[in-house]
Amino acid sequence: MTGDNTEASSHDNRRQVLYWRLLAQLFDPEEQAALESASLAVVEDIGLPSALLDPKVSVGSTVQRHPELAAEFDGLMVPASEATGSEPDGADTRDQPAEVRRAALVSKVLLNVYASGSGTVTADQLSRWQSDAGWLERALGCEPGALRGGRPARGGEGRGDSPYASGGGTTPDLSRLIPTIGPELGAIEADLVRRMHLREVLADPELAARLTPSMSLIEQLLRDKDNLSGVALANAKALIRRFVDEVAEVLRTQVEKASVGALDRSVPPKRVFRNLDLDRTIWKNLTNWSPEEERLYVDRLFYRHTARKTTPQRLIVVVDQSGSMTDSMVNCTILASIFAGLPKVDVHLIAYDTRAIDLTPWVQDPFESLLRTNLGGGNDGPVAMAMALPKITDPRDTVMVWISDFYEFDRSQPLFEGIEAVHRSGVKFIPVGSVTSSGRQEVNPWFRERFKALGTPVISGHIRKLVHELKTFLA
Repeated sequence: MTGDNTEASSHDNRRQVLYWRLLAQLFDPEEQAALESASLAVVEDIGLPSALLDPKVSVGSTVQRHPELAAEFDGLMVPASEATGSEPDGADTRDQPAEVRRAALVSKVLLNVYASGSGTVTADQLSRWQSDAGWLERALGCEPGALRGGRPARGGEGRGDSPYASGGGTTPDLSRLIPTIGPELGAIEADLVRRMHLREVLADPELAARLTPSMSLIEQLLRDKDNLSGVALANAKALIRRFVDEVAEVLRTQVEKASVGALDRSVPPKRVFRNLDLDRTIWKNLTNWSPEEERLYVDRLFYRHTARKTTPQRLIVVVDQSGSMTDSMVNCTILASIFAGLPKVDVHLIAYDTRAIDLTPWVQDPFESLLRTNLGGGNDGPVAMAMALPKITDPRDTVMVWISDFYEFDRSQPLFEGIEAVHRSGVKFIPVGSVTSSGRQEVNPWFRERFKALGTPVISGHIRKLVHELKTFLA
């Protein structure tokens, strides 16, 4: 037992060396020679490449040189008990050498993502960071891009309270901190974009081609679009359209998966074989059963109804484009265009800050709508409400979605009174704190309480929830 304990202690020491080095690299720019040499000895001893210790080498490049590591990065920070569906029995049954190996891989991806440096950022550096962030998201059990906006995660949000793996392990299980990690990654990426000479990059087609569109990059492009011209503006528009198309593909799939309406029994079912209701046909003809012949004589066939009832609906989407609402503005503009493509749905889109702009003429093209937005500044909800009210012709046939953090300050009471009047007229009013892929939202508590009392609580900020709410009403 003494030998086993000594070996376990040795593995623990190795793991601690790797994590102490990680912390030193993250919080102290001065290299610690002792930690560096000890970490190199550990990595080489367990048969891993020394590139894992070099933050200048991307995870992707490391995997390209050592393809056998790719599978190890996938789900690296997801607890084994969740992956297998088993529960720990309280005993420490960890594979100690595997824990040391895991520590080296975890340190690599965390250091590459969180040690973002300072100074000017090149297009290559931003692209490399985005790739490394994608590997971190994969390690957390998410699709690349999920935590920074885009595709929803495969699962794992809110996996528990402890940021450590199950079964007594000491390797961090960051999957439990996904709701916190998402905003942090977005903030790091936004800082990298701000530090990049974006206008110079956009003016060079070769450099612009290396950029990967993301929410942070799109926000910067939308804010700076009026200062761009020529080749730079053309490259900016190409990046925006590419991002819009990628997000639209995801949202379109979510809309198509939702229910599309109630069966319309006023329309006779189509009498074709694929609509034949075999169970009902047998049940209705049971009186024709012949015991002697053991045969069922069918004198009437029954068919399933497939026609769905659709009635004209009016959807009014009002989006706050001030401050940090870029994610919501992009998602809602795209979502409005998708619903505008559905039959018999009349969609109107309004964006506002201190002024309101009617984007309805371009609602079918989210790219053109976004180019007409003016992100930033304050907000004036009553101005947007004044523009939205004339669009309500039949309250019972109208849904109004209002996306904002509702920080109106001295205009809070007038805006709420307008919303209350709209709601009492029969309009289906849906307040949304934000519309993001991660579901993060922030809402003025003053408005939150009043919406709850009004019977129209603020829905979750996750875009899937808004899709469900809209499809339910339009059905």
